[in-house]
Amino acid sequence: MENNLKHIALIMDGNRRWAKKHNLPTLEGHRLGEERIEPLVDCAIEMGISYLTFWAFSTENWHREKREVKFLMKLYRTLLDRKADSFHKKNVRINCIGNLSLFSSDLQAKTKRWMEQTKNNKLITVNLALNYGGKDEIIRAVNKWQKENKKNQELTKDILADYLDSAGQPDPDLIIRTGGEKRLSGFLMWQSEYSELYFTRTYWPDFTPLKFRLAIAEYKRRQRRFGK
Repeated sequence: MENNLKHIALIMDGNRRWAKKHNLPTLEGHRLGEERIEPLVDCAIEMGISYLTFWAFSTENWHREKREVKFLMKLYRTLLDRKADSFHKKNVRINCIGNLSLFSSDLQAKTKRWMEQTKNNKLITVNLALNYGGKDEIIRAVNKWQKENKKNQELTKDILADYLDSAGQPDPDLIIRTGGEKRLSGFLMWQSEYSELYFTRTYWPDFTPLKFRLAIAEYKRRQRRFGK
């Protein structure tokens, strides 16, 4: 039985449907959803988990209403301004995966500043997947390898892994998706090869540390064979 849980990734789905269910504006669902992140980080620290990845904004999310996209960018600024210092004091390393080049210059600067400031923190690494898509990540990795491949080496799995946004990190043992949908939607396409999947109908704003622990308990009941 292999249950050495190092890395959990989360698809934070259901904010808008949660707001509709409670007769609230869509943006209120996003606001409350952002508040769910730090309690789960605290829970993961308590449980000795080394990596958490939150899919906060996908490459497809740009197609939403401009008002909603603007609010999500503002929410991310708020997260960095209010929470990044708190994470730093807790010895949390903040990392981002995805293509940040499409973000505003101030958001890029804030992100790089906090990544630099927390880079030596060891307790847990929190990845924020921003403007992230699985296919986009693989394409960017291959393009980067091609530019740097001076010796015409053959591309292998190990080489490509070193060019992914997640280079140097273990693949997720468990991927949790809230909101009721049962698909990965391109999340961590390369890294999820042998990840255990956990789908829940709970909307993200209702996904508490207790429900997080229930997902982990389900994971621990499974037997991972990795194709063996």
